[in-house]
Amino acid sequence: MPAEVLSYFLKHEDARLKLRFQIVLKCAPFLKGLKVSCGITMESAAYCELYHIFKDTGIIYRKLLESEGRCLVLFYRREELGEYMNRIGVRSFLRQYGYEDMELEEMLVRLAGRACMFAERGIGFPHEIGIFLGYPVKDVEGFIENAGKGALLTGYWKVYSNPREAKMIFNEYDQAKTCAVNEFLTGRSIKEIARK
Repeated sequence: MPAEVLSYFLKHEDARLKLRFQIVLKCAPFLKGLKVSCGITMESAAYCELYHIFKDTGIIYRKLLESEGRCLVLFYRREELGEYMNRIGVRSFLRQYGYEDMELEEMLVRLAGRACMFAERGIGFPHEIGIFLGYPVKDVEGFIENAGKGALLTGYWKVYSNPREAKMIFNEYDQAKTCAVNEFLTGRSIKEIARK
């Protein structure tokens, strides 16, 4: 995608258009059904615009953290994220961080609370956020064990296990991004771009 297209939309004066483009650009793999969720950092003042963007899409959005006029927002489809969070390896990993016998909603409340606590202490994000973003458990564990260093591959996340598979996934994500951005440039709405 040409740099001038990116620059045009990301610097556009119309905040609503800029937000929509940011969502398409950052969340394309999620919008196209390849990921269980995605997260973006956005202007807090634009948060109320999300209602209009995602109305009747089946996509839910949740503010996880707010600070200095910006907020971290998680986008997801309830059923898909819920199924993912119930996988045995995912559940086992999350138990280590206090997510025992919780429904999805309770997990998200806990994640938001921990994100706020980490931000207040100036220590980044809780590592389990990678699980909520659909990153492979082995890669989240590798990130923790290696303090974020020494990844075998870096792309949509840092890869510590199975780089060949991750590279194929990254390629699929890139294709989804190209497709979604092209659809956006032809005038399609996020509702039209997102698969149901």
